[in-house]
Parts: sequence; C-alpha cells; structure tokens
Amino acid sequence: MRRENTERISRRKVLAGTAAGTSLFLAGCSGGGDGSDGGDGSDGGDGSDLPNQELYFAQVKGPLDMDPVIINDVPSAQIAGRIFDGIYEYDEGVGLVPGIASDMPTVEREGTRYIVPVRDDAMFQNGDPVTAEDVMHTVLAPAEEETENASEVNMVDTAEVIDETTVQFDLAYPYGAFETALVRSVVNKEVRTSDREAYNTDPVGSGPFQLAEWEPESYATLERWDDYWGDSNGLPNLATVEFDPIEEQTTRVTELETGNVDIIETIPPQLYETVRNNEDATISETPGIGYFYLAFNCGEGPTSDPLVREAVDYCVSMDQAVSNFVEPAGVRQVSPYPRTMAEEWEFPLDEWGDISHDQDLEQAQALFEEAGVDMDYNWRIIVPPDDKREQIGISIGDGLQNAGFENVQVQRLDWGTFLDAYVTGDSEQYNMYTLGWSGSPDPDAFAYQLLSQEVEGTTNGTFHEYDEASEMLTQARESADYEERRQLYIDATTELLEGRVHIPAYNLKNSYGIHNSVSDFSSHAISSEIQLFTGHNNVAVE
Repeated sequence: MRRENTERISRRKVLAGTAAGTSLFLAGCSGGGDGSDGGDGSDGGDGSDLPNQELYFAQVKGPLDMDPVIINDVPSAQIAGRIFDGIYEYDEGVGLVPGIASDMPTVEREGTRYIVPVRDDAMFQNGDPVTAEDVMHTVLAPAEEETENASEVNMVDTAEVIDETTVQFDLAYPYGAFETALVRSVVNKEVRTSDREAYNTDPVGSGPFQLAEWEPESYATLERWDDYWGDSNGLPNLATVEFDPIEEQTTRVTELETGNVDIIETIPPQLYETVRNNEDATISETPGIGYFYLAFNCGEGPTSDPLVREAVDYCVSMDQAVSNFVEPAGVRQVSPYPRTMAEEWEFPLDEWGDISHDQDLEQAQALFEEAGVDMDYNWRIIVPPDDKREQIGISIGDGLQNAGFENVQVQRLDWGTFLDAYVTGDSEQYNMYTLGWSGSPDPDAFAYQLLSQEVEGTTNGTFHEYDEASEMLTQARESADYEERRQLYIDATTELLEGRVHIPAYNLKNSYGIHNSVSDFSSHAISSEIQLFTGHNNVAVE
C-alpha cells in the first residue's frame, strides 16, 4: 500500500503558497511555446489509462542548475538526465547506446572526424522538433561559453550541420574518448540562446519527464511527459518523481525506514547494517567511476614544498582512515583511476600503492624540521559538506596536531563557498582540500580534469609545477593510440603521486537503499545515472 507522506505534502502546500517570496521556480513559464502542440499533454488524452505512481528519491544534496550546458555537479545531472535525452546514453553498464542520435557515429580522418546521424522524430516538450542544429549547439556551447565543462569538448575544432539529420565534428587532434564526450543532454538551441538565464531555471528538454517545480539547492519535482516522443517502449510508470536532499545521513536512513522516501542514495558506512537488516528495504550497489582524494595547494604556503607534502603523508594512515570512515560504503583507492578502469588499462596499482606512507610521526617531524616549517603555522584544510570527506580532512588535521602543530583548522564549507575557494590557489584560504570526482570511463576524465595545469583554477586547485607530467597528460589526451596513451598516463601519474600533488583516498560504491515497494531500479557505475525509464527498465512503485 502506498504511504501517505502527509508531512511532505504539507510542505509542498506551504512552498506553493509562499513561492512569490522565495527562489522557487515553477516550470513552463519560458519554454518558447504555449504547449498547444502537445507539450502540455493536452493532445495525449487525459492520461487515465496510465499509472499514477509517485517516487520519492532522497539525494545527498540538492541541485544547483538545470541547464545541461553548465551543470557541473552530480545532483543536478541526476535530475536533468530525466528531463533531457542525450545524444548518446549509457546502457545498464558503461556501454553507449544512441539517444537523439539514430546510430553510433562514423569515425573518419584517423579519428579526427565524427559524423553523428540524428533522429528525425524526436520532439522537445514545447513541441519543437529536435534538430541537428540543437545537437551541434549542445556540443559546442560549453567551450564557446567558457563553462566549467569546456575541457570536455574543447578538442572540437569545427562543426557543421551537413543536413537536417547529420552533424559533423572535426577535432583539432585525435581524442580517443570523444564518443564518451557525446554523452550529453541535448538542449533546445532556439529557446536556450534567447535567454540562457531563464533556460537554467525553466529548461525545455525532450526526455520522458518534465520539470514541474524546483528550488536551487533544495528539491525538484518532475512529472511524466505523457506525449513523450520516444514511447516505443511505452511511457514511464511514474507520474511524479520528487528529488529531495537529505544531507544528514542518519536522517536519510530513518526516512527510508519509516517509508517517507522510496530510494535513498549513498548509504553511510556506519548504517549499512541498519539498512541490510531492514525487512522493508534492500541495497543495490555498484563500484562507481569515481575518485576521492586529499589535494595540496602546491603553489603557495608550506605545502608548495614537496618535503612538506611528504611530511603530511607521514602524519596519517590513509588505509586506517578509509577503514574507519568509508568502508563498507567505499574502498581504498591508490590512484586517480577507479580500480576497474586501472585494471582494464593495466596500470601499476601495486607500485602506486607503495608510494603513500603509513603513519610515522617521527619521520613527519623530521621532514617538517628539514623544510623549516614554523610550528606556529596556521594550517587550513577545507572540506565540502560531506561527512566522509570531512573525516579524511579531520584525520589529516589530527595527524598534524600529533606531529606538534597546535594551530590546525579543518573547515567544512557549504558547496558554493567551497567550490569558489579551492580553485583560488590562495594559501590564506587553504593549504589542503578534500574533494571527489565522478567521470566517464576513460583515464582522461580523471587525469586531465584534475591534474593538468591547463585546468588550474577550474577543476584543479593544486597549482603544481610538474610541467612535464602535465604535458604528458595533454599528449595522452591528444592521442588515439592506446599503448601510447597508457604509457603517458603511467609516467605522468607516477611523477604526480611521488610529488604528492594528491594523496588518493577512496572510491565510493554507488549505493542505494530501496524500499520494497519499488521495482526495476538498480544502481549504476556512473553516479549521475538515475535510470527510471530506459530501454531496459521502467521503475514502478506499488
């Protein structure tokens, strides 16, 4: 029997009644059409023959944006991915299947030309057809607008609409991961370019769900689009999906236990057994394509000295910290690459694992003394609002105090403040930070995005001076030769790990607690993939 969720319904009524004075956004106000072509469902019947099911999904944090061109956080991508269809999309694993594309791309000119065929029957929710121009804009916009996602597509030199159903992308160099770069949600060019700010709050997608209302950093409510163009597999069982952030992990588990939510993400380590022992719920988990780490400000302050970074490494046992605060929700990781990827590429994990030290406070003190670090120095470690990453930061802070430093601050910042701070390179703001990254299943998504000097101040806040290693990452990015790329990644990563630009920490399992009333939902290796209605599943709630 379906739970009532009366408290949540009351909250929605309050929000609706006070929307004029809040940052609440009601969708459907700037969509470039009045819905008369079916975008409002009016031509699709009254929907009485469709299931009227509701799903409540508890995220770890709320969405920041709704425009896929600028989205750079997992919660936003989880929601937007239900509103938009991708050029290509992930299947139940990390294989790619066509979405708005009608087939896989044709690759020519030694890997520098990709020809993408586009479906001729896809429609946006305002009634506009999805065109080759929309696909081209989707790929070009991140770099043209200098978004945080620019490096994902900045290898595109030129693009051309060949005809109404064909787009050609010519690359400046062979980029082996370009097909994965085409896993992008297709935006409506005309509507978006007419008012980009409005598009970020009231997006027009072509996916099976429409955005009904949302509040940044808070909730989002989706409704089934009953006139969804891709209905060859029927329509979603879910009429409504509500995403709500519950940052406090104990509360998240309690809400699952009481039946107030149907699915929770990221089961906290200390509560795994609680969820396992819940007769009304199950756990679905998959090793993620992710990486969580401690990073140093290598440009300013004492941590610009590699001796100091090694001393910090001696202050803590990362093995013990991960065992204490992450397992069984995650596993120790010794490189920037998830283990499944590292094993597929035959990277030297044993060698890399030997680089990080176990705790040895005498060695730490000796190195701090050799480097001439003042014992009165004010250490500043910043962490995002996440308990596991905070605990890694606290473990480092405790180690510094055990080594004799009294002035150690571990500061938990809200996401906006943290994201602004960690890319400044200012030692007054941070000496170290803990962060994580969820990428595509190619080494470039981790090595280049987090360690290349070319993305300093964007996704890399280390400001290191390992020029040769950075150049190797660029060379690997611009090569389509597997063996060449592999060796470049090995050489560059070894140098950067030995220099302790990062100290790798762990990778999370993408874990979900699922109420027994929910069927056909499972975890996915890509953390932004919340697959509710695809060619292989259709989530339902009893």
